Amino acid sequence: MAGTALKRLMAEYKQLTLNPPEGIVAGPANEENFFEWEALIMGPEDTCFEGGVFPAVLSFPSDYPLSPPKMRFTCDMFHPNIYPDGRVCISILHAPGDDPMGYESSAERWSPVQSVEKILLSVVSMLAEPNDESGANVDASKMWREDREQFNKLAQKIVRKSLSL
Repeated sequence: MAGTALKRLMAEYKQLTLNPPEGIVAGPANEENFFEWEALIMGPEDTCFEGGVFPAVLSFPSDYPLSPPKMRFTCDMFHPNIYPDGRVCISILHAPGDDPMGYESSAERWSPVQSVEKILLSVVSMLAEPNDESGANVDASKMWREDREQFNKLAQKIVRKSLSL
């Protein structure tokens, strides 16, 4: 199964290098291991994360694309859909099938037709428009809902830190 996963990851990497999405750079951390990727995600324009550059890692299972990768930001992040340890909580990264909690339809969850590019674009969209009902970070969700000005200030602090300012 790992051979199938490797071929798929190599093809996706080639596609990302030939036609990179705006504001995203991603690829294997080293050419010896295509199952661990690094990504740099630019904060989306006209959002509180604009101007930031946020590093993340993607870890692919040996049965990819049947199972989704895991994604984690390696910098400080304060966001409703990002756990305090950096793990990303977004539908496209959830295992295929029905949601036991009933929040997501199976169409929103992972399927083998998804790709690394779709994941990364979904994460950019998530940064711009958090889902505060899926509280991976309860404090961030609460602040997003109840004190947007304070949330935006914290996000700007994270942006400056991402640029080492």
